[in-house]
Amino acid sequence: MGWVMSKITDAIAWFKKEFGTQVAPSVQNTPFSLDMVTAIAMQETYYVWGNFYKTMAVAELLKICVGDTIDAPGRSAFPKNKAELLTRPKGDKMFEVARAALVSVGQHNAAYGEIAHMNPNKFCHGYGIVQYDLQFFKTEPDFFLNQQWYDFDKCMEKCAKELKAALGRAYRPSKASLTHDEMVYVAIAYNKGSVDTTKGFAQGYRDSSGKYYGQQIDEYLKLAEATPAAA
Repeated sequence: MGWVMSKITDAIAWFKKEFGTQVAPSVQNTPFSLDMVTAIAMQETYYVWGNFYKTMAVAELLKICVGDTIDAPGRSAFPKNKAELLTRPKGDKMFEVARAALVSVGQHNAAYGEIAHMNPNKFCHGYGIVQYDLQFFKTEPDFFLNQQWYDFDKCMEKCAKELKAALGRAYRPSKASLTHDEMVYVAIAYNKGSVDTTKGFAQGYRDSSGKYYGQQIDEYLKLAEATPAAA
């Protein structure tokens, strides 16, 4: 277990060093922090980039930070499946981009490679190292069609916007500071769309190990708070 924890803290230290100066303007004058953004990035896409950040150029690494191929009935947000995506203007073009993203990440992640190989209708729903969901294609198609998730600043712009919206859903938009636990609840709202701050961290997406998004964020946030940026 020690080497696993060391691998995780090494990745946290790298993220904070690599992106800290880019995160800073987006969290300035907000209750959010680099540690919080780091925890979200770890939870959302570490499983994709964690094995490659030491050997792959950052520009290339950002391109493969995509994921989430769950369709209905597991997904209720737009687009529930390929057919629903194709109902939107430029939906056919978006499917091409989303399918290519899946094939691309599948070259580095065996599970996604298998999904791409087995089902030609599958495509990615999440984009960027902190994940921006394809449901926003309805209002911000250019982010997806123009592959703006390749640009960390663009990803951070979307992340900050969604964190502010999540803050309003969890507490109030004007809340000026957050405790550790309050950051976790805002992150749950960021992931789930809503949160009940009286029910603990077992909320949000539940992975195959049985852990909930909130529980994972809590753990990553504690590690980020205790881990300085790499020298």
